Amino acid sequence: MLKNFFGKKPEATPVSVDMDKQRRYEALVRAWHKDLYRYAYWLCKDQHIAEDLVQETCLRAWRSLDSLADDNAAKAWLITILRRENARRFERKQFDLVDIDDHAVADTSHPSEEASMEQQLLHRQIMKLPAEYREPLVLQVLAGFSGEEIADILSLNKNTVMTRLFRARNMLKDQLSGNSQTRGQTNGRS
Repeated sequence: MLKNFFGKKPEATPVSVDMDKQRRYEALVRAWHKDLYRYAYWLCKDQHIAEDLVQETCLRAWRSLDSLADDNAAKAWLITILRRENARRFERKQFDLVDIDDHAVADTSHPSEEASMEQQLLHRQIMKLPAEYREPLVLQVLAGFSGEEIADILSLNKNTVMTRLFRARNMLKDQLSGNSQTRGQTNGRS
């Protein structure tokens, strides 16, 4: 190790500490940016607002990166920041409300028309679920969180989350089976 003029070891410069923080931050952003954007878009259904939410989430993550003790919990930590940032958006300013059914979720793939219609139907049915059931289901299906991670994100007991997920899937199944029967009757089938 180098010694300075007085024979003492030089102290670590803030640049080297920041560089480690910078590399850690960049790795987190690279790993989770797409998931953050997809979840943000699902929450607000607007590309520009979703981009702003992700940017603000990343800024807040940078500021409090030192509080992230376990990198394995980074995704849940970032999603929690994003959810809080989305809530702050409503505290600051009321936006014009839009009908969710009028906006399709952005999908970069090119599914068949039938698959696209099924996806839109599924999305509409999920949106009809009460928020207490819809949010855990979306966090599990869209973001890939486990029941325990969802419990941490939503500040709920894991058993409560698992019950809500079970009920949400059953409600969704009932809604979809009701819709398929209705479609069959309107198409001349019973």
